[in-house]
Amino acid sequence: MDRKFTLPFALALVAAALVGCSTNKLKVEEPKPNPLPKLAQAKTLVPVFSQSVSSTDKADPLRLQLDSDNGVNFIVDPKGEVAAYRGKQRLWETRVNKHGLTSGVEAKEGVVLVGSAKGELFALDESTGQKKWQAQLSGALLSPSLIKDGRAVTIANDGTVFAHDLQTGQQLWAYKMPNVQFSLRGQPSPVMLDDHTVIVASANAYVYGIDVISGVPRFQRRVAVSEGRSDVQRLIDIDGDPVVVGQFLVTTSYQGQITVIDVAAQQVVWSEDASSNKRAEVSNDKVFVAQTDGKLVAYNLTTGEKAWESDALMHRQLSNPVVLGSDLVVGDLDGYLHLIDPNNGQLVGRSKTSGEVRTLRVVDNQLYVSTRKGEFTVWQNR
Repeated sequence: MDRKFTLPFALALVAAALVGCSTNKLKVEEPKPNPLPKLAQAKTLVPVFSQSVSSTDKADPLRLQLDSDNGVNFIVDPKGEVAAYRGKQRLWETRVNKHGLTSGVEAKEGVVLVGSAKGELFALDESTGQKKWQAQLSGALLSPSLIKDGRAVTIANDGTVFAHDLQTGQQLWAYKMPNVQFSLRGQPSPVMLDDHTVIVASANAYVYGIDVISGVPRFQRRVAVSEGRSDVQRLIDIDGDPVVVGQFLVTTSYQGQITVIDVAAQQVVWSEDASSNKRAEVSNDKVFVAQTDGKLVAYNLTTGEKAWESDALMHRQLSNPVVLGSDLVVGDLDGYLHLIDPNNGQLVGRSKTSGEVRTLRVVDNQLYVSTRKGEFTVWQNR
């Protein structure tokens, strides 16, 4: 039977395994988060949109996200509703599923996609919120779909990749990635490598390139290895979305490595040990990684040389990092948005939202933030 672990539980199991069996009573204590560093003159962000929905379970790694298309913001509520806003004006609100929603939202080409823990994929009309179609997939949907040229590409949590016609919901193809016995509960979203190839990543530390039209696999590549002794220590999931930058594909893995591949040459350019279940950020020939212990590290994209590392936010359960304007931004467990100088890793400012930050995105030079407490906000530089 396949077993899915939440990240906190997996960390506790790893700690227990490392301690061994020398005692019958084992108490694993999580490290205390670093206190917030004091900032003399702190930069801040300006909030431009805010909307609250239902909160999610602390242990469940859902990556519900706010999305925008044609000036309209689309929000998914874990209790089963989807809403559209233009500024503060609500254009529509639709009750999609009484059992709740666990993935989304992805909005493009006139369609809004959301999914449920029961494997239901829902497509709504962007303009009206009316349901266009519904499809049943083979596993829980925990990450947003990808919309590309009339196709909806979605990964179920059992490792099956599906493509549906965006307008009709007809299944066009399915591709089954190898399953593993133990993995973290989570799933990266599919991303486009080029106009014809979609990249998907799996819990067995492989990435797969699939023809988006036919579903035929073009290549596969292992991007991380583990030297753990137990099944839990060998967890090596890729839960953060892969990043495509020109000819390079960047991946992070839990208890594994950050790896940069030259896709054209099908060769690993470099790989360094780093445990992360978050998407890396790539900007100005640097790769920024938020590790599971809260350390932030910057690498040179083409050489792998370490540019800097920062321990200032250790154990603060960091979100994925993103670049907004001239700043690197990362969120933490207390809802703080930390502004960092990407050249040296120094903290230069912060702002505050409500709840543990789960997902950061930058769309049209604005920062889109979602938190476990259900706070969706949009920010911009002052």
